[in-house]
Amino acid sequence: MATVTTTDGFNIFYKVWGPKDAQPIVFHHGWPLSGDDWDAQMLFFVSKGYRVIAHDRRGHGRSDQVSDGHDMDHYAADVAALVRELDLKNAIHIGHSTGGGEVARYVARAEPGRVAKAVLIGAVPPIMVKTTANPDGIPLEVFDEFRAALAANRAQFYLDVPSGPFYGFNRPGAEISEGLIRNWWRQGMAGGAKAHYEGIKAFSETDFTDDLKSMTVPTLLLHGEDDQIVPIGNSAHKAIKLLPNGKLKTYPNLSHGLFATHPELINAELLEFIES
Repeated sequence: MATVTTTDGFNIFYKVWGPKDAQPIVFHHGWPLSGDDWDAQMLFFVSKGYRVIAHDRRGHGRSDQVSDGHDMDHYAADVAALVRELDLKNAIHIGHSTGGGEVARYVARAEPGRVAKAVLIGAVPPIMVKTTANPDGIPLEVFDEFRAALAANRAQFYLDVPSGPFYGFNRPGAEISEGLIRNWWRQGMAGGAKAHYEGIKAFSETDFTDDLKSMTVPTLLLHGEDDQIVPIGNSAHKAIKLLPNGKLKTYPNLSHGLFATHPELINAELLEFIES
């Protein structure tokens, strides 16, 4: 099992497919999942000749279930350690949800020459929670409810989320995929409860405003207009105004997990952006 050691001494699992001399694409998963969430994208892009990499965030999936460091600064530092380990240059970084925040924090601080482009899909930046500076954000009580549900019965919570709002399976007439639901549950339960509990604060309360302003590389935002987890009005519509070199594409009726429910659509969109 391939791992990289973080600066504070923990093991981060990663998988890498494709030629070493090919342009790398790094995938950053959402909460509380793992690198496996990107299987459809990784298979597609390795078939196109790219080198594809996905890691499990600390405390998630097959990475060490560490007690501490469940914040965006540590997440980004762990990515930097992986990038150095594989000596990735001119890479495209693609992040979903919490992974989009991780991409923003990493790219804003990346060493010159490491990053070519970035993609944020259903991503949490600039900030989710309601604050004085973000008065139309989501009330903190909503995230407190997430924490309470996780602490009370994580296994049930991790069935309820993908069965309902994550993929839009709670919408009338939705085409429900039992496989997606079970795979979400499998990935979530493989990780650590403490990492997931503390990760809620990381994805909901981190302010990425300065990170977005510092992302000078071409950056694509993809967002479902029916995203019930990260509402588009509180995220992508604000983020695009902060990015120096950003492009926004939205999808009517699509959910938070749009790259999993509609991989052919999103893969084609990503390929066009990467090769443009």
